[in-house]
Amino acid sequence: MSPKGPGISKNNAMLRIGSFVIVGAMSAGLLAGCGGEKAPAAEGGKLPISISLMQVGDVPAKENAIEKKIEEYTNTDVNVQWIPQSAFDDKVNVMVASGEMPTIMRVNYVPTTFNAAKTGLFWELGPYLKDYKNLSAQSEAHFNNIKIEGKIYGIPNFRDIGRTAIVYRKDWFDKLKLGVPKSLDDWYEVMRAIRKDDPDGNGKEDTYGALLFKKYNEGVSSPLTRIAVSIGGVNKWGVDDAGKLTPEFLTTEYVDTMKLFKRLFNEGLINSDFPALDPSDADKKMDSGLVAMKLNGVAQNGKSSQQRLTPNAPDGIIDVAPFQGPQGIRIAGEPGNYGMLVIPKASVQDEEQLKKVLTFLDQLMDEELSTLQLRGLLDVHYSKTADGKTELKDFDAYQREVKPYRDNLLSVEGYNVPELVDVPIGMKGTKMARENEQYAIANPALTLSSEIYTERGQELDQMIWDAQTKYIMGKIDDAGWEQEVASWRKAGGDQLITELEASYKELNGK
Repeated sequence: MSPKGPGISKNNAMLRIGSFVIVGAMSAGLLAGCGGEKAPAAEGGKLPISISLMQVGDVPAKENAIEKKIEEYTNTDVNVQWIPQSAFDDKVNVMVASGEMPTIMRVNYVPTTFNAAKTGLFWELGPYLKDYKNLSAQSEAHFNNIKIEGKIYGIPNFRDIGRTAIVYRKDWFDKLKLGVPKSLDDWYEVMRAIRKDDPDGNGKEDTYGALLFKKYNEGVSSPLTRIAVSIGGVNKWGVDDAGKLTPEFLTTEYVDTMKLFKRLFNEGLINSDFPALDPSDADKKMDSGLVAMKLNGVAQNGKSSQQRLTPNAPDGIIDVAPFQGPQGIRIAGEPGNYGMLVIPKASVQDEEQLKKVLTFLDQLMDEELSTLQLRGLLDVHYSKTADGKTELKDFDAYQREVKPYRDNLLSVEGYNVPELVDVPIGMKGTKMARENEQYAIANPALTLSSEIYTERGQELDQMIWDAQTKYIMGKIDDAGWEQEVASWRKAGGDQLITELEASYKELNGK
């Protein structure tokens, strides 16, 4: 079963639908949204741009220096509405249903977005992208990842597709003469050695190769998916040349990976509390010097992991490496976005306005504004080096004042921005995340649709997730696993496969 397409991945787009509650009366709300008023003209010929973005930290001050710089460069009057992360999807639902939307709206790739786009609430942007030098210069894979029924309705909040990586204790690996695993046998030996051979030298059996955690089998960073992909498996779903789709848990590579973790659990080589362990608590155990590998991390995690480890283990050395197997580097590609920016027709009512808004978005990726988002203000957040590179000067201020814009707007590290001087592990992670897109394996079902998944996806997913945990913990055997899969098929799994195959055929012609 060989995945197709460029290095795009993440949990199947439909595999995110089950956990999202769609507001009622959506159709009526969408239709009502088409009657919005045009935005008033700003003073001095400036283009008024209202934007709704996700708030993670503190809300940036009104009329702050970052926004002023953006306004000055683009000749716009920018008004940002910050929506708290905890209430983000609910607020977007309300905005969509009411038709009260800004010029530019950050949305997640979820049912409200799909329904709104298909109902004609957002502008289709695909035909226009070629006319904007920065937007058209980005990898096609990023845009493929956010397609809805084969069309592009937004601009991705760009993220590296190839950033999947193992973050690990190089000093322990060197001490025990271990290499980065390239087979399931290697994975077993690393996990056994770290647990049994006392890498920290304290005479106690208190270390683990890696920890599992609750929801370990969900989302784009699932360790089981990543390991299965590395040895030749599929990324959530696989497709053959005839367009037949197979979920990962029905492939040999994934089942063999489950068997590995079943053995590790049985022999006490992974933590027995994993069904209840929060991922953040797993990270803290690695930071405290008890764990050798973070399997749900990304290449850029190396620097921060080293910073957190050093106070607890001054001699500890963190390194990062891509997942690899018999075929070399082979990683489960990340989605390449953190949501997307859409342009509602209720606020931007004609093509002339649309092109002005697209010009604004394209300008955000010019060198001056890319540098602003990724580095901040010169001599405030960063400084220039003699050879033309950049160094962060006040990281805390950057996190407070600049990061909210970097996380929500449009920028790509390595595109139209001077290189950042960093510690070696930081520079290595940044480079690895960019260069490893070529090794990223696609999820061919990423943008496919299924009615049964929209209605009962969470239920279907939970059946398999629970069965996997019971299998790893030894509560069911191979026969029990097969029974669970049969129950999943009968409960709607076979219908899901059929509907995804129909969607794939419609979009790909086979």
